[in-house]
Amino acid sequence: GLGAVTAALTLLSLLSLAGAVARWREEGRLAVWLHVPILQSRFAEAAASQGFAFHHAEQGSSTLTLWLGEGPSRLPGYATHQLGVAGAVLDEGTGKVLVVQDRNKTLNAWKFPGGLSNPGEDIGETAVREVFEETGIKSEFKSILSIRQQHQHPGAFGKSDMYIICRLEPSSFNISFCQQECLRCEWMDLVELARTKDATPITSSVAKLLLYGYREGFGKIDITMREFPAVYTGRFYKLYHRELPESYRNIT
Repeated sequence: GLGAVTAALTLLSLLSLAGAVARWREEGRLAVWLHVPILQSRFAEAAASQGFAFHHAEQGSSTLTLWLGEGPSRLPGYATHQLGVAGAVLDEGTGKVLVVQDRNKTLNAWKFPGGLSNPGEDIGETAVREVFEETGIKSEFKSILSIRQQHQHPGAFGKSDMYIICRLEPSSFNISFCQQECLRCEWMDLVELARTKDATPITSSVAKLLLYGYREGFGKIDITMREFPAVYTGRFYKLYHRELPESYRNIT
C-alpha cells in the first residue's frame, strides 16, 4: 500500500537493477522489495551497492528492501517477537495440576509444560500440543490465564518474547513424559504448588490465580476466546477477553 514494487533478482543483472531503481524513482515508487533465492545469494552484494538492506530471511530466500520515498523508511519491521505458550492442566476432580521440571536447566524448578508456537498455530492449539508432547497428557483449551511480555530476551535472539499461560482441562491422566526434555513430571496439589519455593516466579503467581478461580469460579480469572469473521473474505480471527454478561452480549 506504499506504492512499493516487488522484484526477483534472478531476472536482473547489476546494470539492469541500477536502471530499474532509477525508473522506479521516476515513477514515484516509495519502496522496493527484492527477493533473493538462497542459491543466488551473491546478488545480495549487487543489491547492497544500490542501497538495498536486508529485511528478513527464510529457509529458501532472503528479502531486501530499498526505501525510495522522502524521510526515514516507513516499511514495517519483521520478526520482532516470539510466542511461547504453556498449559496449566487442572484436574478439577482432585485439585491437582500438571507440572514439569526441565532437564536442561541449571535450576530444577517446577513449571507448566509448554513451548514455542508454530507459525499459523492458535494459542490454545500450541498449549494442547506442547502439553501432550512433553507429558503424554491429552487436554482441551479452556481459557487464557496470563500474558507475560519481556524484551531483549536471550532466548529470542535478543527480540521481544510473549509468554501466555492457558487453563486446560485434561481428558487423560496417565503421565508418559518426554525423557529428553523433562527431568520430572507429576500431578501436584494446587495448594502445594501455590506455596512451594521450588517453582518459577511466574508459575507461583499463576498457581495462586488458578487456585482463586478453582475456589471462587473460573469466571473470575478466565480470558475466553470467541471467533469472528474477518474483513478479509473467508478468513476468521479469534478475540480473547473476559466474558461479558448476557445483557451486554445481546445489545443491538
